[in-house]
Amino acid sequence: MTENQLIVVTGASTGLGAATARELSRQGFHVLAGVRRERDADAIRAAGVEPIILDITVPEQIEALAARVAADPRPLRAVVNNAGIQVNAPVETLPMGEWRRVFEVNLFGHIAVTQALLPALLRSRGRVINISSIGGRIAMPTYGAYAGAKFALEAVSDSLRREVAPLGVDVVVIEPGGVRTEIAGRGIATATDLATRMTPDQKQRYGSLVRAINTLMDTGTASGLTADAAARAVARAVTVRRPRARYPIGRDAAVLLRLARFLPDRMLDRISAANLRRHRPAPAAV
Repeated sequence: MTENQLIVVTGASTGLGAATARELSRQGFHVLAGVRRERDADAIRAAGVEPIILDITVPEQIEALAARVAADPRPLRAVVNNAGIQVNAPVETLPMGEWRRVFEVNLFGHIAVTQALLPALLRSRGRVINISSIGGRIAMPTYGAYAGAKFALEAVSDSLRREVAPLGVDVVVIEPGGVRTEIAGRGIATATDLATRMTPDQKQRYGSLVRAINTLMDTGTASGLTADAAARAVARAVTVRRPRARYPIGRDAAVLLRLARFLPDRMLDRISAANLRRHRPAPAAV
């Protein structure tokens, strides 16, 4: 009976995390939904959705989550590691503090939550669901930090899967393409802000590239899946009897990942460059 099982969803304030929490509660699970602010807790609180204040970079809040799970008699069915940020800038221009922040949220925070909840998952023979991205398999220009953390999350997921599968715990990676959520808009705003801090020489080198990536991100998100549709795919990964190791979500993810599997790197470089040329701003008239 699903109502007798817990699920933890991190990053549940908005977007895919919030939609996943609601979809799993609709299916009868009791969802502990990690949010960072009280106002987000008020927005998501509902029957079957219990908000938990959780910043996955704060050890004390992770410890409190683990204590909440340990005190509950219901088994922990799954942990959905969804929290994340998107920061886009050329490798040369992104400050080291931003590199560390991206990895702290998009990689180390997930590892910390997983470590804290693995004892409960081992007892219940539960499941770890790591929300990656097509950026965890293909790194576009300006996606160095974001894709680097997602590539690392995929590697950690492979290692963990092989460690805990003999113990009865499944580890599943979700690889969404474009999803219509707030993260892309926030990413564009962050990329635009970071671009203003580039030196004049860096703006000459990368200014049009950043604008092209922002346009591509905006159009890709607008044509992507709804958060509710993506959440249903995540819920299937949680509930299916024999999950696959990876689930691409969306037609764009399926196509790009298939291309990456069969095409040489230089061919992918040319395809990426041609795609970006369509989005670069026209040269200013002389």
